Amino acid sequence: MIIGLAGVLILALKAVNLSRRNTERLIHSFFLVTAFTSVLVLFLIMIFLFAEGLPVFHYVSLPDFIFGFEWYPTEEPPALGIWPLIVGSGAVTLLSSIIAIPLGVMTAIYLAEIAPNKIRNIVKPAVEMLAALPSVVIGFFGMVVVAPFLQETFDIAVGLNLFNASVMLAFMAVPTITSISEDALYSVPPELKEASLALGATHWQSIYKVMVPASLSGISTGVILGMARSIGETMVVLMVAGGAGMLPTSIFDPVRPMPASIAAEMGEAPFHSEHYYALFAIGMVLFLFTMAFNLVADYVSHKYKQVGSATL
Repeated sequence: MIIGLAGVLILALKAVNLSRRNTERLIHSFFLVTAFTSVLVLFLIMIFLFAEGLPVFHYVSLPDFIFGFEWYPTEEPPALGIWPLIVGSGAVTLLSSIIAIPLGVMTAIYLAEIAPNKIRNIVKPAVEMLAALPSVVIGFFGMVVVAPFLQETFDIAVGLNLFNASVMLAFMAVPTITSISEDALYSVPPELKEASLALGATHWQSIYKVMVPASLSGISTGVILGMARSIGETMVVLMVAGGAGMLPTSIFDPVRPMPASIAAEMGEAPFHSEHYYALFAIGMVLFLFTMAFNLVADYVSHKYKQVGSATL
C-alpha cells in the first residue's frame, strides 16, 4: 500500500511540474511522515498495553505475579501467578527452536549452495507456502492428525501437549529462518568462495568454513526472529498445547503458554476487573520478551555484520 501511495504521489508531482528540488523535498517528507506514523502507532499500542496492565499490581505484588505457581483468576480472592504460563511459553519456544533451527538453516544452505535450479524452483516455493498457511489451519492439522498419531504412537493420555505445539510452531518458524538465512548466504561476496576453492578446499569445506561464518549475522538474525515468532504465536498454542496452566514435567504434558491464556480468557474477563488487568499484564510480559528477542537480533546483526571480503 505504501509503495502504491508513493507511486501515486510521484505521478501527481510530475503532473504539477514542480522543480526537482521541491519534488525531492515532498517525497522526503512523505516517507518521513510514513515512518513517524509507524513509530507513533507502536508507541500508542505500548502505552495502552501498559496503562491497562499496570493496575494489576494494586491487587498482587510483582514477585507473586511473576513467580506465583497458581493461575486461578476467577476465584475469590483470585490467584494471579503466571510462572506456569511463562514456563509453558519458554518450553514450547525452546523445543520448537530445537526442531526448526536445524531444518531452517540446513534448508537455506541446500537452496543457496547445493540444489540444482530445477529442484530449487520446487523446494523454495514449497517452503514459502508454509508461511502463507493460516495459523488456524496448522492448529487444526495438529488437532486432527498429529494429536491422534501421538496418542497411538507413544501411548499417552492426550495428544494436545507441549510436543505437539512445538512441532506445529517449528513448521511456522522454518520459513522465516530459511528465507533470512538464504538471503544472508546469497549476500556473501562471491570472491570468498572462489578464493577458498582456488586454494584447494572442497565445496563442503568452502560452505562450512567460509560461507556460513561470513553469513553468520544474517543466519543468527533469522534464528532469533523465528524464535520470536514462536513465543508470540497464539492460535496454534491455543488449539494444540492442551490448555493446562501447570508446570510441565515432560514434553508430553499439556501446557498453557501466555498467548493462549490471553486469547482464551479475554472475552470472559469482566471489564476493569483483576482478571482483565492480569491478562493485559501478561501481554506486557509477552511484549517485553518479544522486544528482547528483537534487540538481540539487532545486536547480533550489527556485531557480526559482513561488509565486503576484508572484514571476514
